[in-house]
Amino acid sequence: RDILNLEVLSLHLNITNIGLYLTIGSIIIITSGILATNYNKLVSNNWSIAQESLYVTIHGIVTNQINAKNGQIYFPFIYTLFIFILMNNLIGMIPYSFASTSHFALTFALSFTIVLGATILGFQKHGLKFFSLLVPAGCPLALLPLLVTIELISYLARNVSLGLRLAANITAGHMLLSILSGFVYNIMNSGIIFFILGLIPLLFIIAFSGLELAIA
Repeated sequence: RDILNLEVLSLHLNITNIGLYLTIGSIIIITSGILATNYNKLVSNNWSIAQESLYVTIHGIVTNQINAKNGQIYFPFIYTLFIFILMNNLIGMIPYSFASTSHFALTFALSFTIVLGATILGFQKHGLKFFSLLVPAGCPLALLPLLVTIELISYLARNVSLGLRLAANITAGHMLLSILSGFVYNIMNSGIIFFILGLIPLLFIIAFSGLELAIA
């Protein structure tokens, strides 16, 4: 949805929901990074401790999943991607805000570019041997064409599944919260008895909001 339309000379510029909230998310990420910098102080502030704990946790996961050498190479990108998705998910949890990661255009763009980049790096490092990824170990020669086709489809499907999973999780959670909130609001406005009864689903909404926050 367009928030602001600007005419600059012969250019027509639009500021949309997703553009605005991505900008807000980027500003928050940069600001939190600046606040978390301790500038070699002996005693770190709370921002620095939180940021360093998150950094160490993600660094450990990346180096364990890849290896110590290559993990160091890809860690900055993975860490930045994680913080970007996390911040936009958290912004989407604020009432009356916009969840950028529920926008399929964003999630599919991220998944397609990441899988494409991983494929290019694979060819750059392994050359044509990269195609061995599509051949299961110990595959009988007679089944090779079928299994290679299945593996190729599975590899290409990652572009769709990665983008779809993120957007679908955020969208489904927000839709369920919206439906339940409207239901509880109508019940609690129907009288004192229904107001008391409405406290039960209200507690469920609060609990589900906590679960949604944990997922984010």
